[in-house]
Amino acid sequence: MTGADFSASSLLQQRRFCPLFLTQFLGAFNDNVFKNGLIIFITFHPNEQLHERSAVLVSMAAGLFILPFFLFSAFAGQLADKLEKSALICRVKQIEILIMLLAGMGFWLNDVMFLMAVLFLMGTQSSLFGPLKYSILPQHLERHELTTGNGLVQMATFLAILIGTMLGGFLVAIRPSGVTAISATVIFISLAGYFTSRYIPVAPALEPTLRVRWNFVTETLAITRRAQESRTVFTSILGISWFWFVGATYLQLLPSYTRDVLYGDASVVTVMLTAFSLGIGVGSMLCAKLSRGGIETRLIPMGGAGLALFSISLNFIGPPGAGVATFEALNGFADFVRVTQNWLVFGNLVAVSIFGGLYIVPLFSLVQSRARPQQRARVIAANNVFNALFMVGSALITIGLLSVGLGAGEIILLAGVATGVVTVALCLREPEFVTGMQTKIAEDSGR
Repeated sequence: MTGADFSASSLLQQRRFCPLFLTQFLGAFNDNVFKNGLIIFITFHPNEQLHERSAVLVSMAAGLFILPFFLFSAFAGQLADKLEKSALICRVKQIEILIMLLAGMGFWLNDVMFLMAVLFLMGTQSSLFGPLKYSILPQHLERHELTTGNGLVQMATFLAILIGTMLGGFLVAIRPSGVTAISATVIFISLAGYFTSRYIPVAPALEPTLRVRWNFVTETLAITRRAQESRTVFTSILGISWFWFVGATYLQLLPSYTRDVLYGDASVVTVMLTAFSLGIGVGSMLCAKLSRGGIETRLIPMGGAGLALFSISLNFIGPPGAGVATFEALNGFADFVRVTQNWLVFGNLVAVSIFGGLYIVPLFSLVQSRARPQQRARVIAANNVFNALFMVGSALITIGLLSVGLGAGEIILLAGVATGVVTVALCLREPEFVTGMQTKIAEDSGR
């Protein structure tokens, strides 16, 4: 096997991967364009009563987008295991087009509550797509290509989050045609996503006789139990969910950390978020290169250790900021880069995200390769439920720590210490993360 056999460029040129890669990128991109556009629309709405409730509505928006992952992930996993996946992805993308047409109507009507309902529908569509995009990869890729494929997907996901968030805020702020601009954009992206989805190769149903059950409580518990049938798979799911816990914490705190510790303005926040997202992409692709076509489990403790150590050091190398009184006191990017210590902080943040990429990609590959093929989508659906739980937990814990007076730097320090503890616990639970031993996969994975 040569390096070209599992290189990113080779994979991106092949129909068995490229259309899915583009479809999932456009889906994540559209989610964030619409979600952040709605948040900015609510925050700066001219209605006085709405303005007074904007903070509550923004928090509600975040909850409404995550809620469907609790309600519908079990159903989505069952559908993905029962039906042919490429056709099902096309149906899900058609639903996205309808939802974005409703979004355009909501912006045109200037109806925030209608748009909140649309956001819930968008979260529902995303929860249906999640098990499909990850469970289809092992059907189209060879085992030695999984790490590269997952690295590309993770890189694209974080870029989509970053670019979509920035574009959504920019479009809706255009005066006087912001709502027209964002409506046209999200509809166009949904159409593009449907177009690329039509080229995804057929992925036959792996359990066509499965009886779909609608009770989301019973089935969510059932897919959780199913995920625990393999110790390696469930340990990997816990590791993935912890990554999203830490990632969500960083995304929440980077703006206030930049403002209150580094004394940087909005332009500096954008640069920091960009560096964080790009770093995860670099780490994901570096993981694929270091894995040499396999699933290198020893990168998991290495990534976790780096994520922990650089999160801890970030609290000590940053200046002892004590908050700023006015926005006029903040430094723009040109002034920010003149301070040597800020470069250390910037490099440290990039290191955090690179090690995060090294950590997350092998975990995804393990879940895909070790879950039984007939129930792979339901196991991935269980992973989505845990991810949502951990992200909600991150938000609640961060709010609680901020309310008792801890600063952003101190919370990041605690997240780093906790990551070290979690990494050790994961390695104790699954020694393969340390030894790198390759055990049987798929059908023989019921450890």
